[in-house]
Amino acid sequence: RDKKDISRSLKKRPVSRRRSCEKHTKTETFQDNITLPFSPLLTDSFGRRHSYLRISLTEKCNLRCQYCMPEEGVKLTPRGQLLSISEIMTLARLFVREGVDKIRLTGGEPLIRPDVLDIIAELRKLEGLKTIAVTTNGMNLARLLPRLKHAGLDLINISLDSLVPAKFEFIVRRKGFHKVMEGIDKALDMGFNPVKVNCVVMRGVNEDELLDFVALSEKKPLEVRFIEYMPFDGNKWNFKKMVSYQEMLDHIRQQWPNLEMLQTGHTDTAKTFKVPGFQGQMGFITSMSDHFCGSCNRLRITADGNLKVCLFGNSEVSLRDLLRSGASDAELLHTIGAAVGRKKKQHAGMFSISQMKNRPMILIGG
Repeated sequence: RDKKDISRSLKKRPVSRRRSCEKHTKTETFQDNITLPFSPLLTDSFGRRHSYLRISLTEKCNLRCQYCMPEEGVKLTPRGQLLSISEIMTLARLFVREGVDKIRLTGGEPLIRPDVLDIIAELRKLEGLKTIAVTTNGMNLARLLPRLKHAGLDLINISLDSLVPAKFEFIVRRKGFHKVMEGIDKALDMGFNPVKVNCVVMRGVNEDELLDFVALSEKKPLEVRFIEYMPFDGNKWNFKKMVSYQEMLDHIRQQWPNLEMLQTGHTDTAKTFKVPGFQGQMGFITSMSDHFCGSCNRLRITADGNLKVCLFGNSEVSLRDLLRSGASDAELLHTIGAAVGRKKKQHAGMFSISQMKNRPMILIGG
């Protein structure tokens, strides 16, 4: 059976959201040897299975990136209203029990949370969780990497939007370029592979550095990921500032016409390419010009405990309030399942999103 047949069969399955949680955690193996965790609660009405959870650890950040945070800053949630480590672990256990096998820690800047090492170490104990990842701005990375690896971290994504120190400071409104580069080099030296470098491309700001970023992957096992500029509250998004995936690709192909497209997994968000002979590769996150909603397997929990089923949607449900009211696992799972069941087929499109009231990226968690 091909993937379309599998997808059709999933859509036909009756999705019960009130079965006991013990019955949810099944594994089904299809004829093409794809083994998929099956949870009706984490399967939406379009058959998408949500096995990837992104947890924001903090709203605080030591940078002020233009595309992420309004220039005037944001009003932070009082500390007591953010999820504690025990609340994070309660939710993580539930999601992993239902089939989540990858958790990414985001922020804000996750590495400034004092108990980040404890959180990773506790996550590492969860049976069934295959991958623990972090997305970081890299400012504290070199110092923390040995302890992060020892705690159980598997994958690292590092944000870097310019290779020119002065331009870096303009984009992030802070100094620190050399700290980020030190963090990237240390991650490579410690054997993380691939080390992913996230670059948000903005016209008139850094689109002239595309070739320089690709060249980084020549002698290092880096995956440079070019991200289309996305609209969020307070980032003054303008369609004219967005550089589309196709425009970026055409420009890179002028320098490397033999660029090869690599095969990716069904739920991968990046369209991945490689210059023959280069150690690393590049990817494009095409959220605006060519969305990948049909294969989305991601859910998000904000630092203040709200579940977001879509990065670009403005509907949220508070899991924190349920936890603090003494809700049982079954009640939490019912609420999670109902939210997943309401997930829309796709986002509303870049122009509608730009008019929609949503959190700034800093308060979502990427």
